[in-house]
Amino acid sequence: MLEQEDTDQAQALLNRLLLDSNNGEDTDKLASELQINNKPFSTVIPSPGFCVKLKNKKDEKFFVNICTADNVPSPPDITDDELIKILESDDPTQFRIPMSIGAPHAELDKSGQGCTAYDVIVNPLFYNQLNSSELIKTFFLTVMLEGVELKYDQELSREWVILKNRKFVGDLAEQYVKDRSKSLITEVNQDCYCFVFFYRAPEPKFTILQEPVSGHPEFLVAEIHLPLVKSSQTLQLDLGEDRIVLETRSNVYDLDIFLPYYIQQDECGAQFDRKTKILTITMPVHPLST
Repeated sequence: MLEQEDTDQAQALLNRLLLDSNNGEDTDKLASELQINNKPFSTVIPSPGFCVKLKNKKDEKFFVNICTADNVPSPPDITDDELIKILESDDPTQFRIPMSIGAPHAELDKSGQGCTAYDVIVNPLFYNQLNSSELIKTFFLTVMLEGVELKYDQELSREWVILKNRKFVGDLAEQYVKDRSKSLITEVNQDCYCFVFFYRAPEPKFTILQEPVSGHPEFLVAEIHLPLVKSSQTLQLDLGEDRIVLETRSNVYDLDIFLPYYIQQDECGAQFDRKTKILTITMPVHPLST
């Protein structure tokens, strides 16, 4: 975490602009209308279903909370025989399952050890269908894990366990799901074609400052404005040698930017101010090689 001295330094540098995001988004408008690129999105608070436990290739523990919400479209009803026929056909991708995959969030398992959890939302009608067929459930879990791997660059084991006495791990956070028109849903049903859709959240406003203001800096200070974030616990921040990647658990914001200098990752610190809703990141810069 940042010390008070670092926070004061960051405040003193507010008028020294190095980089400034200019995405044209008005924060108040975003909060009130939830219109991104002229496409409407709905806030979804999912209902718990069941929880899947598994590990990745590094033997780290993962949980996936399978949840439901009416906002997510349902694929057409399908029998086991119909699914088998599709899987054995030349085009097994003709049946796809709509789902919303939320950002990963850090949690503790029952033994108090750190783990990662994801929230995946499907339509309640499809949830009932997959619970009545082991084949459809296995197909769904396989497709879902491929979606998580694709979206978050993971390698997950296919040896999963469905928890019997626990419906979810952590707290289920709201997600933003793209609204679908009636005509599109009708077309989906007629063509027996559905999709896995990934919503990329809007980029927040940010400012990156350097000290000293001219020449090679000793450190950079990033200030990221997150007016819709309530707690730092919903943030996932990754710092590369010249990159900032920030995601929010409720999929409200998504930031992925490159820095003009290489930073000392182990010496960086971050602090989220719950009053101003600003995340401040202090990043010492590698000195010039002599």
